[in-house]
Amino acid sequence: MHQNPDAKLILEDGTIFNGYSFGYKGSVSGEVVFNTAMTGYPESLTDPSYKGQILTLTYPLVGNYGVPGQSIENKLLKYFESDEVHISALIISDYSFKYNHWNAAQSLDEWLRNNRVPGIYGIDTRELTKITREKGALLGKVIIDGQDCDQVDPNTVNLVADVSTGEKKIYGNGRHKILMVDCGVKNNIIRYFLEKDSTVIRVPWDYNFLDEDYDGLFISNGPGNPEMCDATIDNLKRALQGDKPIFGICLGHQLLALASGGNTYKLKYGHRGHNQPVILAGTKKAYITSQNHGYAVDEKSLSNNWEPWFININDGTNEGIRHKSKPFFTVQFHPEASSGPTDTDYLFDEFIKLL
Repeated sequence: MHQNPDAKLILEDGTIFNGYSFGYKGSVSGEVVFNTAMTGYPESLTDPSYKGQILTLTYPLVGNYGVPGQSIENKLLKYFESDEVHISALIISDYSFKYNHWNAAQSLDEWLRNNRVPGIYGIDTRELTKITREKGALLGKVIIDGQDCDQVDPNTVNLVADVSTGEKKIYGNGRHKILMVDCGVKNNIIRYFLEKDSTVIRVPWDYNFLDEDYDGLFISNGPGNPEMCDATIDNLKRALQGDKPIFGICLGHQLLALASGGNTYKLKYGHRGHNQPVILAGTKKAYITSQNHGYAVDEKSLSNNWEPWFININDGTNEGIRHKSKPFFTVQFHPEASSGPTDTDYLFDEFIKLL
């Protein structure tokens, strides 16, 4: 299907991988990260948490089940996690030119072209992942047809401002009023709340929600360095003075930790995949979780009002915290999955019980 390599991945350490382009024919830059999941590329590529990142999929065969159609349900795209592809570029080993699935409406190649996102196949993704694990997440460029571009470091800009909603939106008409601070929320989080007799009031990341009428506060996932979200952190500091239940996922977990006076730090290469094991603190109960993050909470920096809730079994990093006396809790992993295991989706019920 191909002749001469027409695409390159150039890492900031000087390493060059040659491959073949598919998707959009344009050069981009970003942070090179890897995801170990075996399925779920439509969900991963539309996860706003990947904004600014060049995503490497470690599973070798990609594209074989195509991309779903644009069905709408509850004002949300039914089969995607947002309205667009958020990754900067896609790096894979073997692209499947033929696809077959009952729900497929187009090929991965067509979808990437329509979203102006370049892809490279024919890359040794195993070697690329080994480099990333050894040296940490590296900046990189995807160069198509020799057209160079400027290197951008997504960790130095406020990516949340790019992916958050621009206006207040309301979903459902349920009994529980949930105020959702959208830092790059995945659609499946909204779906879970709507299934539980809730009204979701979705507001921008920097929205002053303190005067809103709600039963519980939710802070969503999102991309980049949590310290960039100063407006969100300031609002959360005031929310923590109250007693209304608060639940945070991923970036929301990090933001609540910062608002409480704690610290966050950048992980060497992050956690991205469907097979991250966490343990419930103080027990021997473990869960397999879906994760996508490059920063973590330093639990030693937390005040005495907070306690660790979940711990990553692989590297001991914090995966959740909860307040000792108030109904506040957060997790680093994704209990809503999509894609990935749903072992921890009971946490949505725990939050609803508090309302």
